[in-house]
Amino acid sequence: YRELHTFELQAPTRLIEWARGSRVCVAGYEQSGGNEILQLIPPPRLQAKETQGLCPERDFKVECGGFSKRPVYSLKHMPDTSLLVTSGPPDSSVQVWQVSAEDSDVIKSVGTIVTENSTGQPWAKIATISARVPCVLHGSTLDSVQITEVELRKNVYTAASQDSEELSGLAFLDSSTVLLCCARGRLCVADVRQPQRPAQAVPVPAVPHGERWCMGTLCAAQSSGMGSQPVARLSSRGLVTLTDLRKASEPLALAQARVPSPSSGAEFLCVSWAPALQGCLAVSGFDGTVHVYDTQSWDSSGREAEPTFVHKGHALGGVGGSEDPPLVTAHTWHLQKPRTVLSAASDGSLHVWDWVQP
Repeated sequence: YRELHTFELQAPTRLIEWARGSRVCVAGYEQSGGNEILQLIPPPRLQAKETQGLCPERDFKVECGGFSKRPVYSLKHMPDTSLLVTSGPPDSSVQVWQVSAEDSDVIKSVGTIVTENSTGQPWAKIATISARVPCVLHGSTLDSVQITEVELRKNVYTAASQDSEELSGLAFLDSSTVLLCCARGRLCVADVRQPQRPAQAVPVPAVPHGERWCMGTLCAAQSSGMGSQPVARLSSRGLVTLTDLRKASEPLALAQARVPSPSSGAEFLCVSWAPALQGCLAVSGFDGTVHVYDTQSWDSSGREAEPTFVHKGHALGGVGGSEDPPLVTAHTWHLQKPRTVLSAASDGSLHVWDWVQP
């Protein structure tokens, strides 16, 4: 490692999100209620240019926080605002939060975005974009995808699809195009300027049945449309497919990640592109590790890929006496520092690490 910083949270944490001023937002996912939503200030040493070595002390600082009565399965910061949006069971509604001003340390609930027929629906996947008016893309199934102006709770787009297939993820490709990933691996693209036109299925090669899939793309602010970066999909068996949306029918690359065993629930599967390293992605959700891969040498053979680096800190530093080994529940890349990654685990551990280039 070049650097490794750790912090122990009070409860299992499901997700990590960058907010304003390089702040980090985390939230709990327990069903019992009273889940914390925290905004943390990263350690100052993380921003230093020189190598600092191992730093095991609790060196994050809690800046403000609040409590959610429901488990938080997804959290996003609204760019250029002090708002957060979250989602989680038992329905597909979206909760809106206000990060208070400097004279307060409270993150407070300021409203809910309710979707039609949300009762009984899976929890909503959400995505945000930097725009003149803060908007959130949300939905749990193909026929429930909407874009809502957060401050006015005004619906500005509703998908015209009649397909109720469950979604595993969604993203803005740019201000007018969204990408949807179904839990069974199908990709769909929708033009939000044409709300009456159903989302178009992307002609990707067939994927194995019986597996659940998740998707990784660069956020709209880091990309320039459909051709800027391949879409990565990760299956519950560790298969990673890369797709160029401009020529989606031709497989771009296919590889088997080195995972210990298939993920039974696929609840925490995560694949993400490094925003500042060409062709580099990370995979987690199978055990207590995060694997980093360089995809530039991948082909369509489907062979097992050799990871560039494996972060084992959560697996090796679990809480003593725990019956089950920690499971990495989320990871995310630093937006500017090329090889810096944050990861969280089911034991409440939060790590930020930077590995030495081989």
